[in-house]
Amino acid sequence: MKPQLWHIIVLVIVIVLIFGTAKLPDIARSIGQSAKIFKKEMKELTEDDSSEASETVKKTSHEDSASSSKDERKEKEE
Repeated sequence: MKPQLWHIIVLVIVIVLIFGTAKLPDIARSIGQSAKIFKKEMKELTEDDSSEASETVKKTSHEDSASSSKDERKEKEE
């Protein structure tokens, strides 16, 4: 169900009556700051995940190359 125009108008009137016009800018500002912080943290988490994934790939490829060189040495010894 899509909200109609009169739903939004009633909601705005109720919010103004509850909080008053003086506190609305402060509330909006704090919501905006919270959203900004949340967005920043989410970005940092995704960057951390991608860097950890690339480090894991580097470690695994390094370990694979080290184990393959050990296998080659064993074959040469035999």
